[in-house]
Amino acid sequence: MRLGRIASLFSKSEAPPLVVWQRAPALRMVLYGMGALITLLAFYIVYELGRYNAGYDRQAAAQQRTELAVQIEHLEKSNREMRTKLAEADTIRIGRAREQAQVARDIGDLQAQVGRQSQELAFYRGVVAQTATTLGVKIEQLRVSVGARPNEYTVHMALVRSGRADAEAAGTVQMSLDGTVGTTARTLDLAALTAGRQRELRFGFRYFQDFDQEVTLPAGFKPGHLAVELLSSRKDTAPLSQTFLWTVERE
Repeated sequence: MRLGRIASLFSKSEAPPLVVWQRAPALRMVLYGMGALITLLAFYIVYELGRYNAGYDRQAAAQQRTELAVQIEHLEKSNREMRTKLAEADTIRIGRAREQAQVARDIGDLQAQVGRQSQELAFYRGVVAQTATTLGVKIEQLRVSVGARPNEYTVHMALVRSGRADAEAAGTVQMSLDGTVGTTARTLDLAALTAGRQRELRFGFRYFQDFDQEVTLPAGFKPGHLAVELLSSRKDTAPLSQTFLWTVERE
């Protein structure tokens, strides 16, 4: 009996005890996370190696992106400046248009006023001419227009009777144009203005007569004033002289 117990004690001490360890769930999650992270890192390394083998330079690409960002900033700044200049130009254009409209209205009013004063002046000249022993002819209108060729002009002149048309008025018209060539003063008569074709114009009418005389100015000649002299065929009648500012009308 005692021997059996002793034998059972020796038999229990010879076999090692069985120990079972259970891994905690948290440790498994950490291991799974590390495995997933290593896998993602491996994929990224392979991705970068692929881009490098294909010729992609990450540093050069970053530098290029920086340069493009700087260019975009410059372009945006230039765009803002251009918009500001455009707004200023629109404001100036609108202001100039208003000023031009106002100037046009003022010019129209002045032209109407000059027309009325010219009519009044012609009336009073006619009254004076009726009460004085003069030529009996007056220059009703004189204007200058551009000709067909360079330096060519047409002088339009209208003569009318300043008194009663009892008889026909007759005589000659002489013209001379004062101006400068550079700094030198010069006077051109009708012969010089028509290349010797005409030295004077003849008039003969009872009520009125119009003249359209073509003249050609020398190159470099700057006209100033056009002097017109009317000479009657009667010896006892004084001539009529009148000076006009050389102003060319654009037709």
